[in-house]
Amino acid sequence: MVDTSVHSSEAVTNGIRVTVTSQFSHAEPQRQRWYFTYTVRIANEGTETVTLVSRHWIITDGSNKVQEVRGPGVVGQQPTLAPEQAHEYTSGCQLSTPFGSMRGTYQMETRDGAEFDAEIAEFALTEPYTVH
Repeated sequence: MVDTSVHSSEAVTNGIRVTVTSQFSHAEPQRQRWYFTYTVRIANEGTETVTLVSRHWIITDGSNKVQEVRGPGVVGQQPTLAPEQAHEYTSGCQLSTPFGSMRGTYQMETRDGAEFDAEIAEFALTEPYTVH
């Protein structure tokens, strides 16, 4: 059998490439808790220096329950990326079902104060060998 618990997505907005790889971590089924990790790589393929100001995640579990998470930066940082620079971090998510998905945006700001949302394409969160 093939382990289908690793998933990825990729999107490019205004020269900012966001690549995500997600993976099942562990479960506590008796408590209805499934844990996942995801690694995000944000690469500046554009010509302007940008700062990641904030994030907006939309997390959907297998019951179609939606949770939105907003906050400054990522894992306590607001990285500034010059052209050809990248920032990578790993974080986690808990669901009440063995599968779901995440998507969202990073709010980016250029040095001259222009703001735009860099897309985070939807990626799956699934426990291995789960049928859904």
